[in-house]
Amino acid sequence: MMAAAASLCRAGVWQQRQQHRLLRRLIVARPGFSQLTTGRLCLITSRSLHLGTYDPNEKTFEKLLIANRGEIACRVIKTCRKMGIKTVAIHSDVDSNAVHVKMADEAVCVGPAPTSKSYLNMDAIMEAIKKTRAQAVHPGYGFLSENKEFSRCLVSENVAFIGPDMHAIQAMGDKIESKLLAKKAKVNTIPGYDGVVKDADEAVRIAREIGYPVMIKASAGGGGKGMRIAWNDEETREGFRFSSQEAASSFGDDRLLIEKFIDNPRHIEIQVLADKHDNALWLNERECSIQRRNQKVIEEAPSTFLDHETRRAMGEQAVALAKAVKYSSAGTVEFLVDSKKNFYFLEMNTRLQVEHPITECITGLDLVQEMIRVAKGYPLRHKQTDIPINGWAVECRVYAEDPYKSFGLPSVGRLSQYKEPLHVPNVRIDSGIDQGSEISIYYDPMISKLITYGSNRAEALQKMEEALDNYVIRGVAHNIPLLREVITHPHFVQGDISTKFLSDVYPDGFKGHKLKDSEERELLVMATSLYVAEQLRSQRFLGTQRVSISEPGTRNWELSVQLGDTTHSVVVSCQGSTFSVNIDGIKLSVTSDWNLASALLSVNVDGIKRTIQCLSRDASGNLSIQYLGTVYKLRVLPKLAAELSKYMPEKVAEDSTSILRSPMPGAVVAVSVKPGDMVAEGQEICVIEAMKMQNSLVAAKTGKVKAVYCKAGETVGEGDELVQLE
Repeated sequence: MMAAAASLCRAGVWQQRQQHRLLRRLIVARPGFSQLTTGRLCLITSRSLHLGTYDPNEKTFEKLLIANRGEIACRVIKTCRKMGIKTVAIHSDVDSNAVHVKMADEAVCVGPAPTSKSYLNMDAIMEAIKKTRAQAVHPGYGFLSENKEFSRCLVSENVAFIGPDMHAIQAMGDKIESKLLAKKAKVNTIPGYDGVVKDADEAVRIAREIGYPVMIKASAGGGGKGMRIAWNDEETREGFRFSSQEAASSFGDDRLLIEKFIDNPRHIEIQVLADKHDNALWLNERECSIQRRNQKVIEEAPSTFLDHETRRAMGEQAVALAKAVKYSSAGTVEFLVDSKKNFYFLEMNTRLQVEHPITECITGLDLVQEMIRVAKGYPLRHKQTDIPINGWAVECRVYAEDPYKSFGLPSVGRLSQYKEPLHVPNVRIDSGIDQGSEISIYYDPMISKLITYGSNRAEALQKMEEALDNYVIRGVAHNIPLLREVITHPHFVQGDISTKFLSDVYPDGFKGHKLKDSEERELLVMATSLYVAEQLRSQRFLGTQRVSISEPGTRNWELSVQLGDTTHSVVVSCQGSTFSVNIDGIKLSVTSDWNLASALLSVNVDGIKRTIQCLSRDASGNLSIQYLGTVYKLRVLPKLAAELSKYMPEKVAEDSTSILRSPMPGAVVAVSVKPGDMVAEGQEICVIEAMKMQNSLVAAKTGKVKAVYCKAGETVGEGDELVQLE
């Protein structure tokens, strides 16, 4: 939307009118659709080239079908509207009320929830194309976006594929073939085995020849699925098994390759754009080093690491590879870059990347629009010297995941409350959900892509911090605590990052934000002030007249507030809406409008402005507050009640070592034990698959299996008991 609306600011009166119409249409069709203010859009435009402007006289397609779902389907629809193209959405039966379905001009159900029967069902999708008479198909990313057979079917029906031709998809979609082509095009490549690995024994032999560590990955893969790092023979055998199973499940192709693992690298990719007239451009780089399980979490453009010469060399090699396969459309060439700025070809994605918005922010191009133009046969309108780097953009992938479990295990459920931080300047949000949407086990757990833009990196990061604090997501676990912690971490702020960032910074797993003394005081005084504000409101509501918290009068409250194992004595004095709080001999002033019905609460503590979220509170004084991204549980009680609470019996905790519970919702792929079996600590008990990723669950102690409560093929929920030991 940023690039789309920014391009309209460059045009004349007709385009200004179209801009206002577009914004009105998008706001009505997509309540929660993010945009910058019009003034800021034009300010960004004034620093950009005249790129991405839509010419109403340039004919493309009348109707386009999006063979995808969620945020990327919504993203394509927005550009199609700008270009005057009608859109057709496809959906599974569980997605019938999805946002992308509501936004499109037409919608067709293509099958039940499982992707193999809906979004990967080529026959049903081809039937939808014929039924709606769509002239073109945009595949988005994932699903059929890099499926050469799908491209062939479209061509045979005289339907345009918004992407490269079948030859380029086949050449670059196969990691083995793409590596050979990259070598031929004189692109730097990683040492490794160029053939298909037949079995686990051969995998071990090859790994030994290359030298550990090695990367085992699916030949037809992408998105981090079907990838494992192995440091020894045992991990190679295990990695071969899991990677081949994931590859077959995700791509219908279990072939694997093995290559040298570049330890502690950066993941930097080059966006390319090419047409059918032998023109190709590189649109600068994106830094994608913050990853978990080989899947990107935070991206930025440009990279803090590259100098002009390295950027140019990487860009020229990316273009050389694109030209070698006669590539046409938007695509991405991914590289691993070591500490000395040596870079190695990783793979080429022959589709639109998830993180394309940050490239749009710094170049001013609408990549979806460019893909549609290229598919129609138009030449590129720009030269390499036209491509700018204007400002800085950061993208956080907001997932329905629990970041405290392996940096993010999926969480499912319904979004009971959802509010995007639209009021924060320079924010773009690409999402395909709204309040009431369901996050299910069938699809990727992404909630949205949160993008912030600034004239420099510091400004972009500051806006991201503010946006994360103002993002309201209730009903599912989410990874905002991890995202906020990463973007404010000193190493990240300094640009000192690699693909091992998360494991290096959090070797024992993510535990949430560790409060400094001053931050802990802030949290305690805000919690006690919130408690007092709630008590005052309750007392006044019991009377005959509801009066404001800001009415005159002074009263002291002696309270006890507990955070973790520490208890503090606090005295709160109220004077209107301002509270004077004495904690541990330190006096702080706390001011807010105390709108307790709002999901967001803006609080000023001694001149420091904070945005907090009170997730829950009860009559027993228990408060759950999201502060600096992390959720903290506190208990605020009057002093006397706190003294008496120590006589209350405590609940005995469950012995978790004897019971194996599912850490996430998913499907049971395999169960390795039966009642009566002896198991050793660390031995695999069962395998759970969620969002096409397989996870091995192991025994926490040595013992005998007492009972097994699951079997292969069953669906389990988070916390469900799977196996019990004696």
